[in-house]
Amino acid sequence: MLETLFLVIIAFLVIFLVILLYKFFNLQQDFDDLKFRKGSQSVKYGKLTEQWIPMSSKFPYPSENFRFLGMPIDGLAFNEDKIVFCEFKTNKAGLSPKQKAIKELVQGKKVEWLELRMD
Repeated sequence: MLETLFLVIIAFLVIFLVILLYKFFNLQQDFDDLKFRKGSQSVKYGKLTEQWIPMSSKFPYPSENFRFLGMPIDGLAFNEDKIVFCEFKTNKAGLSPKQKAIKELVQGKKVEWLELRMD
């Protein structure tokens, strides 16, 4: 009788553990989905925001002199005395490796002019 009770308790605990693991993996999947959607929303917010920054009062150059590129940098501000490479970031976003490389090239004055004529 005691053995039967012991086996029933073990079977119950095994079933309980299986149900608990099933719930855990479902919660983990839901969490991963939520994290992905939040990240996706952040990217969408950043891309939408960067379209408007040149027209905001925080942008230090005339907005009519800004040209949007999108990738790999957001754009260029053309002024009478200089051309400014612009990259806009929101929240905690950082520069991508490609953007860091471009920044280093610009700061190292490794920028050229190419005029190509197609006759």
